[in-house]
Amino acid sequence: MQTSARNVFLGTVKAVRKGAINDEVELSVEGEKTIVAAITRTSRERLGLKEGMQAAALIKADFVLLMTDADDYLLSTRNQFKGKVAKITKGTVNAEVQVALPDDSLITSVITVNSVDRLGLALGSPVTAIVKAMNVIVAVPKQ
Repeated sequence: MQTSARNVFLGTVKAVRKGAINDEVELSVEGEKTIVAAITRTSRERLGLKEGMQAAALIKADFVLLMTDADDYLLSTRNQFKGKVAKITKGTVNAEVQVALPDDSLITSVITVNSVDRLGLALGSPVTAIVKAMNVIVAVPKQ
């Protein structure tokens, strides 16, 4: 798949829960992770999403928020990935932070340099990457 999204997770649709406006799609992705996406019913129907089919979750890096104290809070965010900072690339305004997850996969976040400094992020720092289900794009191959 060719995409500009920094975070692409390939997997299988584990569950589809239909709602009045949005449907919830649960994907089982590599490394035994689960990613939940909230998409419109129209999109779910157009993609033909159903349990057992192959799909991909795409997450733009600027949709990935980082927390250093997530264990201290109950969060409404469905997608939470605990890991350690693997790489930080600072620019003038923004920084790219790669988080290594326990299964050796990576999730990338783009946050401000100020946030990197304020959070005290450094190589090896424990961190939780969080992504709202509404910020997950689901893709399937054309038939």
